[in-house]
Formats: sequence, structure tokens, C-alpha cells
Amino acid sequence: MSACPVYIEQKTEPSVARGKIMLIRAMLSGELEPTDEMVRNLNRCTLCGTCAQNCPAGTNVPAVITAARADKVKMRGLGFPSNVIYRFLLPRRKLFGYTLRCASWFQGIFLPKTQGTTRHLSFFLNALGQGRQIPQIAPKFLRQILPEDNKPPKDTSVKLKTGYFTGCMTDYVFPEVGEKIVRFLTKNGVEVVVPRGQGCCGAPVFLGAGDFETGRKMADANVRAFKDLDYIITDCATCASAMKDYVKFLADTDERKREYQAYADKIKDVTEFLVDVLNLPDSAYHTAPEFKGKTVTWHEPCHLGKHLKVKEAPRKILKSLKDIKFVEMSKPDACCGMAGTFSIYFYDLSQKIAAKKVEDINSTGADVVVTDCPGCQVQLIDSLTRRRGPVQVRHIMELVE
Repeated sequence: MSACPVYIEQKTEPSVARGKIMLIRAMLSGELEPTDEMVRNLNRCTLCGTCAQNCPAGTNVPAVITAARADKVKMRGLGFPSNVIYRFLLPRRKLFGYTLRCASWFQGIFLPKTQGTTRHLSFFLNALGQGRQIPQIAPKFLRQILPEDNKPPKDTSVKLKTGYFTGCMTDYVFPEVGEKIVRFLTKNGVEVVVPRGQGCCGAPVFLGAGDFETGRKMADANVRAFKDLDYIITDCATCASAMKDYVKFLADTDERKREYQAYADKIKDVTEFLVDVLNLPDSAYHTAPEFKGKTVTWHEPCHLGKHLKVKEAPRKILKSLKDIKFVEMSKPDACCGMAGTFSIYFYDLSQKIAAKKVEDINSTGADVVVTDCPGCQVQLIDSLTRRRGPVQVRHIMELVE
């Protein structure tokens, strides 16, 4: 109980794993209806996995909550606007892109700029963002910048042919991260394919909202897009974890089970791929000029450390960069409070969780905090900017040349 980031802030029984399991049992037995309050209690969870990590019985509580969210959708549907966003927009990549492009035209007019590439969700969007500092939508999406097939330089032999799952945030908000990853991989002998048929990983849809039916369609599309490739590389721990969970939550036939498992087996976080698959020597990692002489700390995304069990690879890369000073914070694996739509529905609670992370970051004296999840990046940018912190927030691959 004492480990749950939500319980630490709320100190109520429904906010902790034990309370949620009791509510779920009552809902499934018919003792309780899936009321609005019940739904709020199911959604008031970051799925960080801290409870499962600390549970003496080894109960996978996040999986139980995810399944209960699916039961809730069966009982009462999705409702507006979730049904439009999750069933109509997100599965249609081109339409989603066009929608974001339209939004980007208006962000410069209606959203006042604060600093760098961050804008402030002003008063008329307060119900959604409550003053959130958000990165700008990129003027050019990653799929518009990169060709589908990216080959190593002519004087470099091809070691592997991999797919690159860009995810929504890197494609639409942080395309410079994707460019840097592809450039680094090709330089080290990896042919990188960026399939145009790929879409959202589905995490907000089937893990967050409990819409397994739509999540299954999105999973099928991604599996088709990445056939015949050695590996599937991601720069987002949430995307990697969600796609590995297709087989657990969405495989409703033997054929899907086989396809989803084969797909999951190919997925590698980019740091894991560089360290464990390519096995690059320390000399392969050079510090980008912008970060030379900087003190850097590491925020470990929950999906990377607790779900994917990738802990050493990013640290090995950071320790290989001789021109930075790497300092660990006291609780690098503590949840930052992002958790997708959790931080929209429960923004104040999300910021209370983030405040502890910001305090930990500041205690290191770091100039830069790096992570391996664009969602965590957005949360940390927001939290540090709101507190006027001088610390930059970057993806770990931005440090590497």
C-alpha cells in the first residue's frame, strides 16, 4: 500500500490495489453497478506496476484493472468523446494526422507561448489541461521527414534489417528524436524500415479505456505493417510494453495468439537493442555537443523498468558518454504521474505525484533529465516548467552522436 503513488497522495481504500480488487470483485458478481464513481476508481490508477512489484502474493494488479476496464466497456460502452477519439480518430492514422495538423495551425494563435517549444493551455482549455504546459505539435511529422527505407552509408555493411515503431509522440511532437535514432542506427550498420502502415500502439485504447475490440484492430494493423523484419525498435517504453501485451489481452483466436507472440518477440527498446543485440562498445557512443560538460540524471519509465525489465541498458549508454557527468536520483524508477489519460482526468493528482519526482531531480543538481518515454517527457516538461525549474528534459537518444 505504502508504495502506490496514488495511495500515497490520497490515503483512501479505493485508491490502492486491495480496494480496487474488492470493487472489481463486487462489480463482476453484480453486487455493484459500473457507476460513474466506480469508473473513476478504476481509472484512478497509473498502471505503473509498483503494486505488482511489491505484492507478496505476486498478483498482477495492473492486468486485473485492465481486464476490469474492458468489462466496464462491455457493460456501459465508451461514451462521448472517447468513442469518437478511440474508435474513429486514433485507428485512422492519416485522419488523425490531418486533425493534428489543423490543431497545429491554431496553437500558434490561441495558445500563448511560454518558453522554448512549450505552450500554455490557456483558460478556455482549463477543463482539459488545467494550465498544462505542452510541447508544440511539430511543423513536420516524422513520416514526412524520413523515407520508408533507411539504409546504412555505402561504406557500412548491413548487419540487420529492423522496423522502427515511431509511436504517436515521436511522429507528431518529437520528430527530431526519431531522426536522430535512425541516423545512429544506420551509422552502425542497421537498415531501418519505417512502415507507412503502422499506427498507434493502442495503449490509450485497450489499456486505458478498456476497448479491446478497437485495440485488436489496431494490433492487427501493426502486426501486418512489421512482417518480415528482424526486430521492431521503439523509443517509447509505453508503446513497447503495450504491444508486448497484445497477446495477453487481445489474442482471441489461436491465430492471433501466434501472430501477436511472434510480434512481441521482435520488439526491443532502442537502448536494449543497442546494448544487448548490437552489443556496441562504449567507444560507439559520443556526446552530442549541446550536452558536453552537463550533469545528467535518468528518469526510468515505469513501463521500461517494471514492465519490460530493462534497467541496465540505458545506464550503460549514459556511463559510456565521457563528456557528461551522470548522477542517479534517489528514486529513478518512481512514477512521474503521466500514465496517459490519467494525467488528463486526474491532473491535480498527477501533479502531486510529479512534484516528488521534480524534487528528486532537483536534488541531483542536474542540468538535464533524460528518459526513454515521450509521455514521461511531456509530464516532466510540464512539471518542471510550472515550477520554473532550469532542468532540460530530453530523450536519452538525443544525447548520443
